[in-house]
Amino acid sequence: MSQGPLRVVSLESRRAEEMLRLLERHGCQGISAPSMREVPLSDQHEAFAFGEELLRGEYEILVLLTGVGTRMLVDALSSRHALADILAALGRCQLVCRGPKPVAALKALGLKPSLVAPEPNTWQDLVSLLDAQLPVAGRALAVQAYGRVNQPLLDALQERGARVRSVAIYGWELPEDIAPLTAAVDVLTRADADVVMFTAAQQVEHLFQIAEREGKAEALTAALRSRVVCASIGPIMSEALQARGLPVDLVPEHPKMGHLVQSVVRTGAELVARKRATAGAS
Repeated sequence: MSQGPLRVVSLESRRAEEMLRLLERHGCQGISAPSMREVPLSDQHEAFAFGEELLRGEYEILVLLTGVGTRMLVDALSSRHALADILAALGRCQLVCRGPKPVAALKALGLKPSLVAPEPNTWQDLVSLLDAQLPVAGRALAVQAYGRVNQPLLDALQERGARVRSVAIYGWELPEDIAPLTAAVDVLTRADADVVMFTAAQQVEHLFQIAEREGKAEALTAALRSRVVCASIGPIMSEALQARGLPVDLVPEHPKMGHLVQSVVRTGAELVARKRATAGAS
């Protein structure tokens, strides 16, 4: 590892500037490479069908997995129905949030959740919470999907006897400007960065999509396995890295952006030195 400040690649998009400021405040050299954007689906038939059913009172429970999805769902329904009617219908449901982001989205709408899954806010934590406090057997339940369908969650709910509808609202696309992400692939491949921070599973797919375009996928994999520390914000993110055959070198105590940065600052240099020494000795 070179001397000087820890060089950290951030793939965060929506909060890219905030992440960069956090890194710099802690003395790191931040390299911002926004990797994804959340785009409403051009065909919102699932949302519109759900809206009709919601207003007829057909659902007892609505599971909200992301803040942006919660906002986009209400925006989509508002294009067909009065906002007051939508909020009233939502208020008649048990609103179950996977974590703090949908809670904040509900608060902005004047609504409160019935239940909030505990950290680390995985779908397994959500199912355990329902088992303990709101059994779903025989109940009609809708799940706000996030970018892609969480099939294991849907399967778990159906196995417990729920009647489940998945409501897709948005998808993930590459950022309009891919130059920073392309530059990050180059930096990581050369190991000119010490740490790369992953905060969303789709970041892995988009990082490697760009690497494949550049003919650098194998070199990127080798660098992440042997020379660059892979920092994951939490269990869902870690599963995505492991599915790619990549290591999870660091996970913060709490699955939050600030805790991730603090963990990188506290242990990053030691982890980089150890990882590179191990690779050099093998």
